[in-house]
Amino acid sequence: MSTEDFSLMDGQSLGCLDHVLREINKYKTQHEALLAEQKILRDGIDNNNNFAKQFQKRSEGRKTSIEDEKKKRTMIIQKEKEKCRAVQNENTKLQVEILKVKEELHSLDQRNTSLKKQTEISTAVPERRVVFRGNTKEGAHAVSFDVNPRIVYPMEGGTALITFEEEDVAQKILNLKDHLVQLGDCTITVQAKPIQFLVPSYVEMETQVCSRRILVSNLPKEEPEDRVLDKLYIHFSRKKNGGGEVEDRDMLHDSGTVVITFVDDNIAKCLSDKQDHEVDFGKKKYKVKVTPFLNGEISQMKICNSVCMRTVLLTGIPDIMDKDNLQDNMEIHFQKMANGGGEVEGIMYNPPGHTTLALFDEDSPKDS
Repeated sequence: MSTEDFSLMDGQSLGCLDHVLREINKYKTQHEALLAEQKILRDGIDNNNNFAKQFQKRSEGRKTSIEDEKKKRTMIIQKEKEKCRAVQNENTKLQVEILKVKEELHSLDQRNTSLKKQTEISTAVPERRVVFRGNTKEGAHAVSFDVNPRIVYPMEGGTALITFEEEDVAQKILNLKDHLVQLGDCTITVQAKPIQFLVPSYVEMETQVCSRRILVSNLPKEEPEDRVLDKLYIHFSRKKNGGGEVEDRDMLHDSGTVVITFVDDNIAKCLSDKQDHEVDFGKKKYKVKVTPFLNGEISQMKICNSVCMRTVLLTGIPDIMDKDNLQDNMEIHFQKMANGGGEVEGIMYNPPGHTTLALFDEDSPKDS
């Protein structure tokens, strides 16, 4: 080969080499660009992964929070439901109570209507002092008493009741307890004991107006009882006087009033509404007063112990002489101040084997 040909080929090779270098640089640049792009992608992937992890973490946290919130809401809803059920139960109870109250109000309305015809008595009975005045009572009602007061006291055999004018004397006799009493040639020992009663201190009564009875008061005292009953029977039997058929009439001796019972129910109220009635007794007319008759029932009673301050019970008295003589000797003994006694107001001796009922009346201030 000639030198000219070699030079030509050398020049071509150099041109190819430059072209290759340019291509290499080109691809190198492209490669670097690809590497840079890959790096950007990897960074993007890493960021996305981090974002994904953070999102997942937040998502799990949110899920847990939602579940907790759901549980809380469920518990709140459950509590609210329980409250609602409690309110409903309470409402049901209140409805029942309202019905009961309505029934009670209805009953009270009826009661109020009834109370227009009824009287309710509620009174505190004051303590009253009683004294034995030497009176006795025949009969078997040994433990009965009323609140006037008149107390029936059963005396045992071989006892005596003695009432002094002064309380101090009675208390002195009680303090001495045993007393030697001279009875003729004999001397006996008697024991002095206090007299105690169970008496009502508080009485509460419920009364109801009787539809068939009336109570007639302000009756003439100068007229005989039978005549009063007959004239009242005649007067209140006549329709022109507002009366009707009389079933019965009864005199209440303790109050001096008469109870008249009619056959029909509607007569008593009309007569008691008028109150004042003029009854013809033949020679004279008397104005009597008619009031409703009350059927009473004790609803409450309190009992207390009451001591008789001026009366003393003497026990252990033998039957060694005549009753009157023994009683006189006892009175003489307890009248003497030397024996601790004083002025005697009354005395009653009950011999052994006998039963006597002593009557105790109210001890008024003038007697104390």
